[in-house]
Amino acid sequence: MNAPVLADTAAPRTDPAWRPLVAPIGLGLLLLGVVFQQEVAAAVQTWIDSTAYNHCFLVIPIAIYLLWDRKEELAALRAEPMPAAVLLAIPVGVFWLIAERLGIMEGRQLAVITFVQVLLLAVLGRRLYWASFGPLLYLYFLVPFGEFLTPRLQDLTTWFVRHGLAIIGIPAYIDGYIIEIPEGTFFVAEACAGLRFLIASIAFGCLYALLMYRGTLRRVVFIAASIIIPIIANGFRALGIVVLGHVLGSAQAAATDHVLYGWIFFSIVILLLIAVGLPFRQDLQPRSVPLPSEPLRTAAEDSRSSRRAYPRGVLAAVLVAVLAAIGPVLTAGLSMAATREAPVPASIAVASGCGTAPIPGGVPTGTGGQRVVCDGLAFDMRWRALSPRSTAAALMSVRRQMIRPVLVENLSESWLPPVDGHLSAWRIMQADDPPYALAVAVWVDAASVRPGLATRARMAIESMTGGRYAPMVMTVTPAVSWDTLTRSELQRTVDQLRAFLRSQPGLDHEVGQASLLR
Repeated sequence: MNAPVLADTAAPRTDPAWRPLVAPIGLGLLLLGVVFQQEVAAAVQTWIDSTAYNHCFLVIPIAIYLLWDRKEELAALRAEPMPAAVLLAIPVGVFWLIAERLGIMEGRQLAVITFVQVLLLAVLGRRLYWASFGPLLYLYFLVPFGEFLTPRLQDLTTWFVRHGLAIIGIPAYIDGYIIEIPEGTFFVAEACAGLRFLIASIAFGCLYALLMYRGTLRRVVFIAASIIIPIIANGFRALGIVVLGHVLGSAQAAATDHVLYGWIFFSIVILLLIAVGLPFRQDLQPRSVPLPSEPLRTAAEDSRSSRRAYPRGVLAAVLVAVLAAIGPVLTAGLSMAATREAPVPASIAVASGCGTAPIPGGVPTGTGGQRVVCDGLAFDMRWRALSPRSTAAALMSVRRQMIRPVLVENLSESWLPPVDGHLSAWRIMQADDPPYALAVAVWVDAASVRPGLATRARMAIESMTGGRYAPMVMTVTPAVSWDTLTRSELQRTVDQLRAFLRSQPGLDHEVGQASLLR
């Protein structure tokens, strides 16, 4: 068995054989960018808006650096385009189409990055792609993925605090994500779930593993540690804040600047990860690659080989782009049938004893609304109806538009408690600074539903076959002067909102009937 030969023993190349294929790769990336501009724009906007994904701006520079760090090994390999590899774009296209119909943008973005991987494999060839495998896989961190983990992380954090307080002996009452101790109340909000710490830690762990280790086992172990340790550390952080509130005698004092303290704590955790990983480092060991299977060629032969590879690389890049575009072309045709929104109901019947009136100032075009007054309390109801051929992505987009006033960093959310043993689809959303609160619900096939995979699948099918009912979104907002509310008044307003929704048992049915297309 031949021992591997170090890359620097190979014939020196001042002009790597893969360099002429940079142009085909650039062409393929440009075409993919045009085809999937919505996915790219949505990803960049998420990087800007969410602190959990600000690090995504560094992913491409990091991937380029990781490739540069392997320049000697890559220079020893010849590019051998594989046009047949473009067939891998077909299952990726099917995956993209399913994700698009389900309204899962992260799935569409993952498919786009996979198209990029297929492009690079087809243009560069198997050997050169495999030599660049780690840096190229790092590009998946461009996808702002993982938001669905937030509720599970909130559950883990709350569980950790519950048992930590029990061990320490601090009395606490815990209801959902609300933690009450004698010194005050804490809420495990989405920002406290630790998602931003977890994602940043995984991105760092993969970078560190690629730079510092050569063996697969050590890389896997370090990346696993970068996943597990931040989750545990975030539990300690949340527990520490509650304990600090107990010591200081004020929950509000302990929670002040807790996000800043969290980042300091996270930085300490990363430093500890680095310290634990350093004794096992392998970065000082030279990388090795096998000798090329074919005899070493002269510079003239390399030049001829590169010229032959160029047209094959261009062909592979164009074929990948063409196959990738099939899905968007199909969905464009389906979307044309959903361009017209359903008629907006003029009014929605409410329980007897409540009066209705127009909302002062009116509502935007395409939106229905009315003010409901019950027992001297006023609530503004607003609703939108969509085409029955709409996907879940369109429904969730309208939902985000209608709840925009409450979308702030310190947002807390909870489901309305079950009514008569039935789960409620009303989501109560509350922001403390600035104070605001509303309830939101969605209707599909005349029934209020909690958004989930089953709902998305139902809408995906109806987006192709049509349906009798228009999907609808409704919000209910207390008609109060938000700017003057104190914390206690805000909580009382939220309680009144919950009581109003419970007093309207027939509202779900009335909205469902109003969504019937006539």
